[in-house]
Amino acid sequence: MSRWLTRTALFIAVLLTLTACSRVGLAYRNLDLIIPWTLNDYLEINGEQKDWFNERLKQHLSWHCTTQLPGYLDWLDRLKTMVQTNQVTDAALQQRTQEAKAAIAETAREITPSAIQLLQGLSDEQVADMDAAFVKDQRKRQEEYLKPSLQEQIQARSKRMEKRLNDWLGPINEAQRQRVMAWSTALGDQNQQWIANRAHWQNQFSQAVAQRHSPDFPQRIEQLLVNRESLWTPAYREAFSKTEAQARSLLIDLLADSTPPQRERLLKKIDGVKKDFSDLKCLKSARS
Repeated sequence: MSRWLTRTALFIAVLLTLTACSRVGLAYRNLDLIIPWTLNDYLEINGEQKDWFNERLKQHLSWHCTTQLPGYLDWLDRLKTMVQTNQVTDAALQQRTQEAKAAIAETAREITPSAIQLLQGLSDEQVADMDAAFVKDQRKRQEEYLKPSLQEQIQARSKRMEKRLNDWLGPINEAQRQRVMAWSTALGDQNQQWIANRAHWQNQFSQAVAQRHSPDFPQRIEQLLVNRESLWTPAYREAFSKTEAQARSLLIDLLADSTPPQRERLLKKIDGVKKDFSDLKCLKSARS
């Protein structure tokens, strides 16, 4: 049972993190955040650009609601069944994760042409501001995640995971807390690879946007937004594979040590996410 809870919590947490919001409805209204760069954080767009992008976003949302959301609901049902029937395995968790990644990639692919058009219309000043925002972001993350000692990084990572688990499972017990610490310790200096790879992606994005009027610009942006894993640094690619394996192992062990109230809470959380999606007006209209 613990394994199911862990995998379930991880997958939904990943999904909601990618939509950059813990409330599904609000996240859905900001579908542009699914792509791996946050428009509002790095770009200052003018009124005309904002009006154009918002109109395009409405079209994307309509497409997403009618073609993608039903699949999300089915995915949540499969996840819930895994928990209810005690059929959460490492292979099953990997399958659910791959399904989620495929869904996110499909949405990013749908949005990318609009992103390309918007980026091609940026002024030199807007591009300079975006580059400056990337530099600021890199400094901020280095200060927060790399300046502390390795032991402090491990402690902070453990606390962040405990907070997420408390939301999905309720208060965790001492055995679970120790397992979380062991997981965080095993990741070691993962922060270093993560931030280095993030800076690597941002630098490539800046280089591409600087050449936004070149014939191969659309292909470069599609790779950056849709196939970004192909551009990962070798060190991060290796670290990410280990991180995913460690996360699955953690979830499996936590669920093994879970209590009936924790499992009940997890199932209710899954139902809550499903209800948030099901209650969206666009989905109701599409089904009527």
